[in-house]
Amino acid sequence: MKLNYPEVVDEVLKLMWPRKMKLFTAGPVACFPEVLEVMKSQMFSHRSPEYSALHKDTVLRLAEFIGARKATVLLAPCSGTGFMEASIRNAVMPGGKVLVTSIGAFGDRYAEVVESNGRKAVVLRKPLGEPILPEELDEALRRNSDVEAVTITHNETSTGVINPLKELAKVVKERGKLVLVDAVSSMGAADIRVDEWSLDIVFSSSQKAFGVPPGLAMAAISEEVFEKARKVSDRGWYFDLIALREDLVKGWSTPSTPPIPQVAGLNAVLRIVEKMGGKNVWLEMYEKRAEKIRSKVVELGLELFAKPGFYSPTITVVRTPMGLKSSDIYYNLRSRGFEIAMGYGPIKEATFRIGHMGYITDQDIDDLFKELSDVLRNLKPS
Repeated sequence: MKLNYPEVVDEVLKLMWPRKMKLFTAGPVACFPEVLEVMKSQMFSHRSPEYSALHKDTVLRLAEFIGARKATVLLAPCSGTGFMEASIRNAVMPGGKVLVTSIGAFGDRYAEVVESNGRKAVVLRKPLGEPILPEELDEALRRNSDVEAVTITHNETSTGVINPLKELAKVVKERGKLVLVDAVSSMGAADIRVDEWSLDIVFSSSQKAFGVPPGLAMAAISEEVFEKARKVSDRGWYFDLIALREDLVKGWSTPSTPPIPQVAGLNAVLRIVEKMGGKNVWLEMYEKRAEKIRSKVVELGLELFAKPGFYSPTITVVRTPMGLKSSDIYYNLRSRGFEIAMGYGPIKEATFRIGHMGYITDQDIDDLFKELSDVLRNLKPS
């Protein structure tokens, strides 16, 4: 049978991308060209020496990037929410209590994961747009001294707020609790030091700041968590952290089939970081990009949603001007070839979001704000 490969490819691409779009989304994000190139490679066995070498090199590079020389770095074929569930199933006894800190929709999701896995969530919730402060967390732990762990959303994409992770983790460890960190939208763009800050579980996924397609999650796990997990009888199978570590130790692989292209893509990104001059240069790139986007938002007379001093390095949440809808701004920009993100959760129409993650150039940012200015002018109520 003779197949017309270009025709087949074109047909599939028409389903996905009827036109080219510049992505300023909350994820998945535009991928770095080097990532897309390396992911085109033909498949090979995930039990082969070649894959073991790729997995090992990727894990070691990631461990260096997030400061996890003592903690164990694991890769898994799932989204970051998979490790969110794993953190509860492995680090908290059935029926045990967890203090969930919530500053938005994804903190609330952590509470749902706690409850759906047979544990009890005690929630410390702040008004949308504000971070958790160390003294607030300390007081909550004083009132709830029987919790086994504390969850922290490092970066809340629904509100554009980044929590002071280092300071919050210090409070948790002083109280003798495990600290479980959702770093899905921060790892790769914000400074994270797993060992130095005594983070027990910190997890992320490929489709955010690393600029890789979705399907790969990564986590750093402390020895204290593995010790606790051995006492938990019902850890499940797919997200059993002990089993995941055993496969890592035995053959630098995973118990179930890993997303090989995504692992290769993450490896490429970590090599880009090295060639750029290291982690600090890479993080500086992200911070400069975020500052430019925030300044352009203010230049348009728009208001930032997050509390000053706690702005996210990966997403800017903007208050929708009076009389307009977030969805109208979104769809008008989309018709011009730019995809931002609508508001999320209870502030869906009151805000819109501009993502900073992945492959974005300065020219892309300039072009976006030129179009946004025009859209706002055209939508302004007469």
